[in-house]
Amino acid sequence: MQAQQALKKAKVSESPKPTSSPAPTLPTNEPKSFKGDKAKRKWENEGVDTKRTGTPSRDACIGLLYNGLAFMSEESSTVLIIKAMEVEKAAFESLKGDNPEYRAKIRSLFQNLKVNKELGPRVMSGSISADKFVTMTHEELKSSQQKEEDKKLNLENMKKAQVPMQQKSISDQLQCGKCQQKKVSYSQAQTRSADEPMTTFCECTVCGNRWKVCYA
Repeated sequence: MQAQQALKKAKVSESPKPTSSPAPTLPTNEPKSFKGDKAKRKWENEGVDTKRTGTPSRDACIGLLYNGLAFMSEESSTVLIIKAMEVEKAAFESLKGDNPEYRAKIRSLFQNLKVNKELGPRVMSGSISADKFVTMTHEELKSSQQKEEDKKLNLENMKKAQVPMQQKSISDQLQCGKCQQKKVSYSQAQTRSADEPMTTFCECTVCGNRWKVCYA
């Protein structure tokens, strides 16, 4: 009898204890992609909390970065604010705190995100890390299109330097397309074959706008 009772106790003690059930996955209401006007995305319009550091100026910088990253993006607001915080922290650490250089860098990054549409997706995907992003030069921040345009302009300037030019003259017959003034200096150079008309290089003496005219 005692042996049977001891055996029952052993069986009870050997039986596995019930394990706790895994913690349920918290539901999320974040959409997989943004639906709306991507050109007008701002943290202010989306009700995003940018008060993350306890310092108003830094929080404002997070908001500015959010707006730059959100421009034309379909990413959710959660993903965007996390990346904005990451970039702000990298800038804060790289530039040794909340100072004029740090704030100027944040404004520059925001402007480049708005101008260069290739930049935001690369930062969001991690192709450009936050640490790299905050140290990129002005040249590195340019879009491939802008780099190509700069290359063409440099080649054009080289051509201008290599061909003889007539002395600059002032004309009131040419009008600047930018400020509409008719105070334009111009010079001509043979940049094509000798049997084709010369190219006229124009510069507005009022606003400094430059352009060229190639007659057929």
